[in-house]
Amino acid sequence: MSFAERFARLPTAAKLLLILTLAILPIGIALTWIGNSGIRQANAALQGRADDQAHTAARSIESLIARNALALRVAAAGALQKPGADACNAAANALATAPAISRRFALRSANGDVICTSGGFTPRAPNPFVAPGDIRVWIDPAAREVDLRVGVVGGMATTSVPRDELRSAALEQHGDVRSLVLRDPNGELPVIASPSADPLSTTQWRIGNGNLYARVGTPRQKITTIDRLLLLLPVLMWVAAALISWLLVNRLLIRPLKRLEGAVVQYQPGATDIELPRKLGPSTEIQELRDAFNRAIARVQQSERDITSALEGQRRLVREVHHRVKNNLQVVASLLNIHGRSAETPDGRAAYAGIGRRVGALSIVHRNHFAEMEENRGIALRPLLSELAAELRAGAPETARRLSIDLDLDSVYTTQDVAVAVAFLITEIVEFAMLKCPDDPVEISLRRTSELTARLMLASPVLVPEEEGKVEKVQFERIVGGLAKQLRSTLDRKLGRYSVDLPVFPAL
Repeated sequence: MSFAERFARLPTAAKLLLILTLAILPIGIALTWIGNSGIRQANAALQGRADDQAHTAARSIESLIARNALALRVAAAGALQKPGADACNAAANALATAPAISRRFALRSANGDVICTSGGFTPRAPNPFVAPGDIRVWIDPAAREVDLRVGVVGGMATTSVPRDELRSAALEQHGDVRSLVLRDPNGELPVIASPSADPLSTTQWRIGNGNLYARVGTPRQKITTIDRLLLLLPVLMWVAAALISWLLVNRLLIRPLKRLEGAVVQYQPGATDIELPRKLGPSTEIQELRDAFNRAIARVQQSERDITSALEGQRRLVREVHHRVKNNLQVVASLLNIHGRSAETPDGRAAYAGIGRRVGALSIVHRNHFAEMEENRGIALRPLLSELAAELRAGAPETARRLSIDLDLDSVYTTQDVAVAVAFLITEIVEFAMLKCPDDPVEISLRRTSELTARLMLASPVLVPEEEGKVEKVQFERIVGGLAKQLRSTLDRKLGRYSVDLPVFPAL
């Protein structure tokens, strides 16, 4: 399908909106590109600002750790180089001159033995051993602090930085840090906990001589909806122009036409007069179209009344024809019955009876067709076959008065041609059973096999498909085979049972 064909199938409102969009599309694309570029640049600037804040907080904590490590190294190196003196007092006196430094520490010898502690500091494990000039930093999960150990000539010094000091250092430069967590391979220490569930921009930095990671969370700053609206205001003006034009056409033209279309679609011929809306907007062309619809529908209604009158007359004529055919067949069946009784030979009486049974079967089909013409659903096979079985038993010869016909029938409907062929097929098989096996019952079943087919099955011991050579049997097989062909199906012959598929109407 070409583009022109697809465009022609679109509603008028969609065509109008598409045309307006394409007309000012280049301007819209340019404005959109400019607005998006401004938004990306603003977001990049805000993200860079947040990264700078996180980096400053991480460097502040690293600076705090570095000051403590440097001051402790200087104090411990001087204290351990004075044998016999009180090393902790010497180190504490050295630290007293340094501002914002932890004064809680422990000194160990080179082999890891505790020499002394100061400030109530609880000695940490001797591991890890730190070489002179080296620094090790780790998280103490039990004390909720950051421990650091420096190596000096003659031993090691260990101190800790409390979480409060770490928090103060992180917030010293920028108070907009929402979360900060220090991690090492063995654990982590939450320094600043996020007070809300707002999304944060998280970055990670290596501090403490590479021994720690600082995961810093800052508010995720992006262009707000109002800022976007201001940046994209030209684009919004373009969209508003297209939508306003579409709304005006839709209200003044499309909507009245839709109301007129709905009234025409709801109109049911022959039920009531059409009621078209009186108010269809200011367009005089649409009002003239409404009046034209009224005139056209009035002519259609008059034509329908004429056609309905002619159709009713034709219907009565067809009913009369079927009624006369049914009566004539009944008259013929009665005449055959009368003449059969006065026949001088048994063969003559049997011939009259056979012809009468076939004429009676055809009469039953016409009677059922006449009764079903009011509903127009076709001929119901269940009452037809029941009446036919009763008629065959009533007209059976004296030798077959004991013959029983068992029926097992579904309610299905079919055409008159199929009903005639079914009636004749059942008549032929039942009559053959009357003459050959009058003491054996005949079973007739009708089962729906699909939405459009049903299977008719007749069972009797007289049905022997392999039997050949007898003239009456050859003639019987030829007749039932021809009737099956009228049903556009093949007669399925099995020992004691003949069946055939026949077309039926779908179930309601």
